[in-house]
This record gives sequence, structure tokens and C-alpha cells, in this order.
Amino acid sequence: MQASPIYIPSESMDADAYQQPMPQTANTPSLENPEDSVDDSTSRESWRDNKKPRQKALYLDNDSAPEHRLSHTLQLVEELIKEKEILEANKELIRCVALTRIIYGDGHWRLAQSYANLAHGYLTLRGLPAQAAQHAESAKEILLNGLDMSKSDEEKQAILGTLVTLYYTLGAAHLIQNNGRESLHNLQKVEKILEELQTLDGGKAVVLKISEKDLALALGRASVLQNKLNSAASYFEKVIDYVIMTEGDSTPELVTIYQEMAKAEQSRSKHDRAIEHLLQAHSIAIALYNKASVEAAEAGLLLAKAYAVSGNYDDAAEMYFAESLRAYQAALGPDESETLNTLVEYSKWLVQIGRNQEAYKLMNSTCSSHLKTSGDFSETVAEVFHLMGTICLAESKMQKAYKLLKKCLEIQTAVYGSQHKKTRQTQELLNMLQKSPTTSEGNKTR
Repeated sequence: MQASPIYIPSESMDADAYQQPMPQTANTPSLENPEDSVDDSTSRESWRDNKKPRQKALYLDNDSAPEHRLSHTLQLVEELIKEKEILEANKELIRCVALTRIIYGDGHWRLAQSYANLAHGYLTLRGLPAQAAQHAESAKEILLNGLDMSKSDEEKQAILGTLVTLYYTLGAAHLIQNNGRESLHNLQKVEKILEELQTLDGGKAVVLKISEKDLALALGRASVLQNKLNSAASYFEKVIDYVIMTEGDSTPELVTIYQEMAKAEQSRSKHDRAIEHLLQAHSIAIALYNKASVEAAEAGLLLAKAYAVSGNYDDAAEMYFAESLRAYQAALGPDESETLNTLVEYSKWLVQIGRNQEAYKLMNSTCSSHLKTSGDFSETVAEVFHLMGTICLAESKMQKAYKLLKKCLEIQTAVYGSQHKKTRQTQELLNMLQKSPTTSEGNKTR
């Protein structure tokens, strides 16, 4: 994309926008009539009294003309976002919809613009994709029913900018909900609209809510969901180039992006390329934090698993498994779920390459006190007992295997329930062991 005549800010949203959506709260505004959910006379009183004078000055009394109130409310939204007053900013975006309808009517593109801004707010400020998508659809319906593009270039730019906001919001909302097809469809529309914007010359740049980085990152993730891995790798490369150019080559955001690139490369069996990306992520994590940090532990574990999957770098896999386990133990302690999960991954790999005894000793020595008390009824702890039990079973240590698997069954029953597939499989294994003369004799002697 060329830079002119479009100016796209780079801080419109952060990487967390694609994490799991926040639960909807009881005071979420109505979707059908967003303006009805704001009491103009009382909703801001307690907040208003404690804010900076410049923010208080943005308010007008209720007798002000709607045009003036809309202008001041738009300014207030920007102030509230800067101050991280997320809920208040969202309320003001709802107010903008109401004021815009009063001023322009139901079918005007300005109302669509307000709905698109509200949708983008629900997505980026609140992390609520369902609400974001519904408001974006409202904007879309207005724009597609009687949109007049025989206007000045400046107005065309504003309309196209609104289309960018609403289609990006729809694409990102579907992405959060793992709907790759709809996500990619809407995000590709954004690409085409940006190309059209380039052809207009309104005498000034168009300021968009969506950055090149935002769009390329979303397109990369949507492409992964659609198994379009070549496209995904290309988009992720664009994101990395953009971040390095604007923020440098050692920013925390690069860690996640390199890891996502590696996942895409692994999906198309390019293991060496995946390892290259994960080495970059690991190097940045070590530089930004330290070897005993959770961030370094996470990066090390992904790198270890990548080496293990490739099947060609056993020494490297072992080194990073051990490094990651030590980092988790130092940062979180031996009994935290992340530590135990790393222990399980490391042990599984040792079993996979035929080093059963080493795997057993590692689990036994690393969390022996935890396993004895075993107050933690979790999936990971159950897996530790199951793995140790199957190792003993493979070595014909029936009594020890029975004891470990019985403890595993107790935890699985508590965690999954008695009818879960894993619980039933362990129960069947125990039933088989009970029929073994060695196990039966051992139980009698106890």
C-alpha cells in the first residue's frame, strides 16, 4: 500500500484484540436502540465531577444544538480513550449514534459512520465481537441502501473510510469467533476499498481507524483459519516489516508475530522455517525479559516442541525443554499448571524417543512432593500420573502401575466425570490390571 493520500495511524488497536472476548456484562447497552441505554442527565455525573477541567469543558448543557453536542461528544470520546475510561467512551459512542440520527435522519451515511465507530469501539475497547458485528451490520445496511457516491472527493473519502471501519470490524469480529471464511471475506473487502481510496485526491490525507499492521495481521490470522498458508506467511511478513520499520526489531509484539508465523510454517511442514521464526521470538523474549521469566519459558517451550516435531534436532529439543522447565520453576514455582504442563510435554517427548526411565525420573523428582499430597485435581496432574503409570506398565511393574493409574482415575473422575472417554479408558486399564496375578497378589499383601 502506498502512503498517500491515506494516512493510517499505527496504534488503533493492540495484539490483545484477538484474544478470547470478554464476557458481556449486565449493563451492556441495548443493541437495537443504543441511544436508549444512555440517560443524558444522570449517566456521567459521578464521573464528570472527578475529571480534568479540559474534559469537563467538553460537555455542553442539554439546550445546546445537536450539532454542537455531537462535535463535543466526538472530542470527549477521544479524551476518554486516551484516559482509558473504556466504559465511558463506549457510552459516548452510543450517544453519537443518537445525536447523528437527530441531525441527519435514519438513512444518511453519517449515521452509518456513527454505527461503524460504535462497532469498532465494541470490538477494540470492550472485546465484544457479537455486539461489534451487529452494529457494523447496521452501518452496512444504511450504506448499501441508497448510497450516493456522486459527491465531492472529500465526502467519498469519508464514506470509503466508513466502509473500511465496518468491514474491518466485521472481519475481526468473525476472526475472534473463529469464523475464518467470513473473516477473510470481509477483510479482503478492506484491501479493495483501500485501493479505491488511493485513486481519490481530496486534497488531504484520510485518517483511518485501521492501520496497515492491523489489517495485515488480521488477514494473516484469517488465512491460517482458512488453511491458506502461503497467503498467511506473506501477510505476517508484512506485519513484521511494518513493526520493525516503525518500532524497531526488539519489541514485545514481534514475539507473538514470529510465533504465529512459525505455526503457519509448521502447518505446511516447513519445520526449519518455523524454527527460524521461533528462534527470533526466543531471542527477543530473552533480551526483553530474562531467562527465568514466564515469557522466556513460553518461547523456549514452543521452540523445544518445534525441534521435537522436526525429528532432526534431539539435542536442541532437550536443551530447550530443560531450559523452559527451569524458567517456569523459577518464575512460577514447581506446582503451577504451566510448570506441570511443560513437565508433561518434556516427558512425553522422552518417552517418544525411547527414554522411559529418564521421563519417569524427571516427573518423580520434579514434583514428587506435589504428587504425594496431590491436593491439585487438574487435567495436568492426572496426565502426570497416567504417564508415570503407563511407563511402569511398559516395564512390567504392575503393582506400581496400578497404584499410579488408580490415583489418575480418582483425579480424572473429579475433573471429567465418570463417563468421560479418558476416565473410561483408565478404568478399563485398571480392570485389566486387576486380573493380573501380580497385581492381585500385591493387593492381597497390602
